[in-house]
Amino acid sequence: MPAAFATSLSRIHLLALVTALFIAINSLWLNAFSTLDNRLSDFFVRRVALQLSPDPDIVIVDIDEASLAAMQNTAGSWPWPRAVHGELLQGIARQKPRAIVFDILFSEPDRYRPDSDQFFNEVLHDLHNIYFPMLQLEGKQTGGIPISELARVTDIPHSPDADPNARAILLPPQAVATESWRVGLVNLTEDTDGIARRYELRRDLSGWQLESLPARVMRDLGYPIPQQPDINLHWRGGNHAFKYITYSDLYADQSRQKPQRDAHELTGKIVIIGSTAAGLHDIRATPVSSLYPGLEILATALDNLKNQRHLHATPAYFAPLGALLLIAMQLPLFQRRVDVFKIGSTLLLLSLVLLAAQYLAIMQLYSAALLTPLLFGWGFYFAAALSEYLREKKSREQTIRMFNRFLDPRVVNSLVAQGETPQSLSGQAREITVLFSDIRGFTTLSEKRSPEEIVSLLNRYFSLQVEIIFRHGGTLDKFIGDAIMAFWGAPQDDTQHAAHAVAAALEMEQCLLRFKTELGDDGKDFDVGIGIHSGKAVVGFIGSDTRMDYTAIGDTVNLSSRIEGLTKGVARILVSSDTVAHCQNAFDFSPTGSYKVKGRLQEVELFTPTRACTP
Repeated sequence: MPAAFATSLSRIHLLALVTALFIAINSLWLNAFSTLDNRLSDFFVRRVALQLSPDPDIVIVDIDEASLAAMQNTAGSWPWPRAVHGELLQGIARQKPRAIVFDILFSEPDRYRPDSDQFFNEVLHDLHNIYFPMLQLEGKQTGGIPISELARVTDIPHSPDADPNARAILLPPQAVATESWRVGLVNLTEDTDGIARRYELRRDLSGWQLESLPARVMRDLGYPIPQQPDINLHWRGGNHAFKYITYSDLYADQSRQKPQRDAHELTGKIVIIGSTAAGLHDIRATPVSSLYPGLEILATALDNLKNQRHLHATPAYFAPLGALLLIAMQLPLFQRRVDVFKIGSTLLLLSLVLLAAQYLAIMQLYSAALLTPLLFGWGFYFAAALSEYLREKKSREQTIRMFNRFLDPRVVNSLVAQGETPQSLSGQAREITVLFSDIRGFTTLSEKRSPEEIVSLLNRYFSLQVEIIFRHGGTLDKFIGDAIMAFWGAPQDDTQHAAHAVAAALEMEQCLLRFKTELGDDGKDFDVGIGIHSGKAVVGFIGSDTRMDYTAIGDTVNLSSRIEGLTKGVARILVSSDTVAHCQNAFDFSPTGSYKVKGRLQEVELFTPTRACTP
């Protein structure tokens, strides 16, 4: 395996290992993308919620602004006398609802209207399906009330080893007689981004399981309660999705001799009594809305528990495993040098499929965090693509520098554009034409000029000759002292390689004559011999890791060199019969005879080109 390719593989593997390390750190400690994951999930949850309807058996009796205004003459300003709630309860109870759940804190007795509280409690005494909220306040819990005392007046599940001395700062419904305390916590836990997505089912306080209000209601109604401490809410509809009844309308209808409302509209229902009036209720940010009534959050939790349709979160290992799989999918593609745009297109398609799967999963009550895996997958892709781009850029620059040494720049650009590399052009058996050109009379000339002049003269002559070679599509193999070796037919395919080589030789001869004229008397002995032969040869990059040359090797090369050696005293240009045959009448050739060549048993027939054939 070439060193550059091995280095590329190790670089891609290193990127994969670094990304995997980041995935592990993020999964164990950082959770850097949890907010983005939640927001994407919120978007899908919101879209799904709009397609769903809440449980019609959960009804909200709402104390709204209209109720506050309508009840002003009857009940006065808020807070109303609790007797008003007692009267409403009597009317609702006649319809036999399954449960009546208050979302109003009765945390203090009414000191100014004790008779009103008494009436309220008398009504509650005969009703056994009324539930009240309770809050756990922040602070040092050891300064609160003993939980065991609370357990004596209300049902609190607990483990056998529950601490009998455990305390908690609780705000129970102290305006309600303890025999009517069917209570549950309404503390709402928000995520770190301030969005309420979960509802606690229970809080473990030293072995005491303080249930939430929805969990307590549903347990009493006989519904199974999940064992986990909280549930991810599965929202349904938008704001005011549940059935609402205005408190004042229901209260007024119960006071009429001939009620106008359906006498059974609350039969078998779970009735929630609370407020959406401005200033009387808490508003929370939820996936459905940034201004979502806490009353509806309670209703949603009851809905989810009643119908067993809360969202199930995927295991914690799901996100990091998904991220690792996305990297594992890309790794062999980058190793095999698949086009980065194809990899990116595949990843984009897979991302769209996964996002669609996340949307469908929410419809099936599963919440999967897929943005984090996708972010890591795309992060690895861009890092690997950048690495490949830099590698390709460096390789391209190296290839151009290397090719420029022996090819016309226009040919170089064409080869690089085709993606050719030193590796792809090595070890090829090609049909080529090889040209050797050697200077004659150079020794005499060098005796008359300084070394600096000789070097300058040779450089200028070679530049002119190389320009001709390139112009005719040839490849410069090397300079051998004062000789030039070039060939046609590689690295680019050339069906007329022999004709192009002969045309280059003829132009080189004309260039030589002009150069001799410039040298004057010093150039009378300056001459060249050019030998050309066509045949099979192995071409490619040969050399060490630090120095490689694109060259041709084989008998064709040796014979063309031998032919060049035979030009002295015969002709300036000698061409083998094989080259003449490949030229296909493109030139007129004059035979010069057959010659014994070292290394060959049979004599070689040689020709000299005179001119191009006239069409």
